[in-house]
Amino acid sequence: MEQDTLPPSQLRLVRAFADHLRLERHLSTNTVVAYRRDLLELVGFLQRAGSSLEEADRAALRRFLAQQHTLGYARASIARRVGAIHTFYRWALAEDRVPLDPSSSLGSPKVVNRLPTVLRPSEAEALVEAPPIHEDGGSHEEDAGTRAVGLRDRAVLELLYGSGLRVSEVAGLTIDRVDLTRGRVRVLGKGSKEREVPMSDPAVEAVRRWVSEGRDAMGTDSTSLFFNRKGRPIGQRDIRALVEGYSGRLLPGRRVTPHTLRHSYATHLLEGGADIRAVQELLGHATVATTQRYTHVSRTRLFEAYERSHPRA
Repeated sequence: MEQDTLPPSQLRLVRAFADHLRLERHLSTNTVVAYRRDLLELVGFLQRAGSSLEEADRAALRRFLAQQHTLGYARASIARRVGAIHTFYRWALAEDRVPLDPSSSLGSPKVVNRLPTVLRPSEAEALVEAPPIHEDGGSHEEDAGTRAVGLRDRAVLELLYGSGLRVSEVAGLTIDRVDLTRGRVRVLGKGSKEREVPMSDPAVEAVRRWVSEGRDAMGTDSTSLFFNRKGRPIGQRDIRALVEGYSGRLLPGRRVTPHTLRHSYATHLLEGGADIRAVQELLGHATVATTQRYTHVSRTRLFEAYERSHPRA
């Protein structure tokens, strides 16, 4: 949607809503961006119909969602747009920016609750150990740079799987947030909520080696823990690319993302006997309901083990 073609009053209204989500609700940047984009799509649709966010009624909102379906958007995307519309009108009504809430009876399409993809423990171990670290490297600048990248990638993967961090949490780490002596890392999660989580022994060792042997070779004095090849603080896109790169070579045909390692972390903890409330705290989930889906994954594996192993299965 080209914002230049939208009415300034509507852009200001959407901007105020986005500020509310960011500053008062403390929602993640990704959520704020997604909700803002959804509202701008709605503004464009209403403008073409000669209407606005203040004038829209339930029928207009239903036509917008029907158009989204016709354009081929997935149910999950449409459901998110419904959520954005509900959230906007609740806020706008409370702020006296609209006379009524036309979304109050707006239904949302049912979304299939797919179980998260999970690696086997042996697959996760092989993946986090995939980055090559040449012990005899460093004699030439190119070798030193290659080795630094390997040390960085090993540390990043160990934190994703060994501590169950979100990709945004790893990207946002600063060097002062890692306590290698205690084996702890402080992260800023969703809603700007801070939590401290344990690091596995391999993660402690990987981060220690990256800081002492590889970090300076990336050529920056930033306080960020990790950097990309350009010497800038590592971004979420950089982390996704390195995970996909290693997994593509190691597990061809499988779609593995940073979140796959987080899913695997949670599932392996539960399969090892960890209490679900403890796992909830480690993951930084607001409610235990979000964590409970990992028990479904574990149950699926139990059934698979039964079918493979029991003579009467």
